[in-house]
Amino acid sequence: MAGKGDTETTRLDDAARAGWLYYVAGNTQDEIARKLGVSRQSAQRLVSLAVSEKLVKVRLDHPIAHCMELSHRLVDRFGLRTCEVVPSDPDQPSSTVGLAQAGAAEMERHFKSNHPKIITIGTGRSLRACVEQLPQMDCPQHRIVSRLGNMNSDGSASAYNVIIRLADRVNARHYPMPLPVFSRSVEERSLLHNLEPVRNILELARQADVTFVGVGNIGETAPLFVDGFVTRDEIRALQRAGGVGEITSWVYDRHGALIDGLTNDRVASAPLGPATTASVVGIAAGEAKVAAIRGAMTGRLINSLITNEHTAELLLND
Repeated sequence: MAGKGDTETTRLDDAARAGWLYYVAGNTQDEIARKLGVSRQSAQRLVSLAVSEKLVKVRLDHPIAHCMELSHRLVDRFGLRTCEVVPSDPDQPSSTVGLAQAGAAEMERHFKSNHPKIITIGTGRSLRACVEQLPQMDCPQHRIVSRLGNMNSDGSASAYNVIIRLADRVNARHYPMPLPVFSRSVEERSLLHNLEPVRNILELARQADVTFVGVGNIGETAPLFVDGFVTRDEIRALQRAGGVGEITSWVYDRHGALIDGLTNDRVASAPLGPATTASVVGIAAGEAKVAAIRGAMTGRLINSLITNEHTAELLLND
């Protein structure tokens, strides 16, 4: 007699077949029902199960005119190399749905290159979601390098560090930064950066061919504060100093200039500066991040952007 595990496996197998027939082969639900020998209602449920179990990942290839227009305007306004604007959910205009798929598609394009690349990565929720959308690939020719430490002050791993997961997805050599996000002092940061493995990683980061980063806001909802890396007093001090956003924990103002002192004195991340030669792709959306994204583009901390329709409209409002 088949066990519970066998039954579940068979159900997912059927769902995968139904999902493939519907989304890839273009079959109707009636055709799927006939081919799988089930009722139309069962075929519909199997297709839904394929989506809910993330057996199927859907990408929208049709260019939507308004999104394309917003993209071109952002490129012109901020001098971006590239910009992709994905549709917004009318009921949840600040939702980041769609960013992960677009970010994964851009990452995949670089990983498919036969020419060896150094690909550096930030951290955060958006980037982790992008990695989850990547297909399994075999890319031993590339090197993936983390731009910031993956440890909290107590030595525990950051929940949103993505480099290990990314390396598993694409089978590439990877270089995690074996440091806390913040050092305890300027002197300690200098000592850490002088360790030979860290020096090697920082040099690889300097040579990056392409970089993918999230963009964080500064305030009570800031990831740096919510995730426990800085205190409320430190966040408020950064706001008083003009901080509006952060990339790999480096805090900057509305012009994209790094804030002097404060937590920036202790950031253990690879240096952050204007993107001149390599592509630096920022992946972010939401009303709370508008000032941060605008500052990053103004200061050329990023030169490419993936965002959503609602955020793009806000970025273009003066």
